[in-house]
Amino acid sequence: MKNFALMGAAGYIAPRHMKAIKDTGNELVACLDPNDSVGIIDSYYPNAHFFTEYERFDRHLDKRARNNDTIDYVSICSPNYLHDSHVRFALRSGSNAICEKPLVLNPWNIEGLVDMEKATGQKVNTILQLRLHPSIIALRKKILAAQSDNKYEVDLTYITSRGHWYQASWKGDVNKSGGIATNIGVHFFDMLHFLFGDLQDNQLHFSDATTASGYLEYQHARVRWFLSIDEKSLPAQVRLKNQRTFRSITIDGEELEFSGGFTDLHTMSYQHILAGNGFGLEDNYVAIKTVSDIRNMPAKRSMSLNHPFVAQGQ
Repeated sequence: MKNFALMGAAGYIAPRHMKAIKDTGNELVACLDPNDSVGIIDSYYPNAHFFTEYERFDRHLDKRARNNDTIDYVSICSPNYLHDSHVRFALRSGSNAICEKPLVLNPWNIEGLVDMEKATGQKVNTILQLRLHPSIIALRKKILAAQSDNKYEVDLTYITSRGHWYQASWKGDVNKSGGIATNIGVHFFDMLHFLFGDLQDNQLHFSDATTASGYLEYQHARVRWFLSIDEKSLPAQVRLKNQRTFRSITIDGEELEFSGGFTDLHTMSYQHILAGNGFGLEDNYVAIKTVSDIRNMPAKRSMSLNHPFVAQGQ
């Protein structure tokens, strides 16, 4: 049985990590979050120590280490801009890290973490859960088996409506979240790289505080993408059903069905990590560079490559 600590216990994604720790038969012994709305801990580990101050959390982990009661893994569910610092903290504390997406905001941060791994002898594991989805794995096998020079035509559309709170939180601050493409899109961009190979072109066609759209060309695909948290972007038929989320990925006009199978992907990720097969730093590089470049390039409409939702009026 391994001992875990968790940073960002009040966050949206933290319960999935708590469940994964539980499902894999391990123990969560310490949690940190400046927000004390963390009653969810009682559902999994009511005896876990909880801290609202980083310094006391640090002291607790250090005391355990001096008593040979080490933390094997630190799970990091904190805001995006803190991931780099918190991964470093985990490694310096003598623990391996398990970090939520996005691993970091910029590709050069990965290079620093590679050096930290070498210096400490600890490992950084990351959550790239779509790589474990059965439908994605099956499609990748099909693409690799085809060995064709033809490129698939792909449309990726993801709209997940968010209220006014979003812009008032750290997620609405591009310096903290990385912006829309990073915060809600990075795992899709990793999936596209995983499926279709090396990235060859990256264009941004539209970007504002709630929406981003562009074009990516990979070794085996041409991808028009559209991401938004604005409910006004939802297709009319979705709004009529009072639904607030729309996700679609079409490949050569055929819908990729992967709406199910998400429930246990974090547990599967932990199983792979504990078996020594987790996704490491280098696995994140292409997706992190993709979103970093999107964040820093000017938006410019294309005459022929715009996503249909952009052509309809964005």
